[in-house]
Amino acid sequence: MAFQEKRLTVRPPVEIAGRFVKRYHVTPFPEPIEAEIEDAALAILPRLLPPVDDTTPGGFAVLHRGGDGAAYLNVYSWYWGNALWLGCASAGQPFLGCPDKDPTHFMKLDQPLVGCVYELPPVVHERNAWVRHVFAPEVPDLDAYLADSLPDGTTGDR
Repeated sequence: MAFQEKRLTVRPPVEIAGRFVKRYHVTPFPEPIEAEIEDAALAILPRLLPPVDDTTPGGFAVLHRGGDGAAYLNVYSWYWGNALWLGCASAGQPFLGCPDKDPTHFMKLDQPLVGCVYELPPVVHERNAWVRHVFAPEVPDLDAYLADSLPDGTTGDR
């Protein structure tokens, strides 16, 4: 299999279960992720979040539409102020235990996966944005963090 970069797009942040989540989409084709897949990902997203703690409630999610027709959702939440909590879900991928090929039928994963090469570029950016706007300043600025996202482009433009 030859490596080819994928498209990365930024979606508006959402507030879910007391947390603010920045959103990235990764696709192998120019079309956006279908609305029904995005809706299904948003529906399972609360199940992938940690309990709210007393630190700034921020994080980010990467929704990846695979070239194989499956969909993958990684939700990274800042927890204890400086650690990432990871919750993952997949839809339409029998290799990961999905019961069918339906890319809207998300199930929570128990495997200790962190993300594939296409899903990791936002992790690097988000670490630096969190330090810059929330962790290092004397007064955390969640709004500045939420406004600081990677630009649309490819996963290799980082």
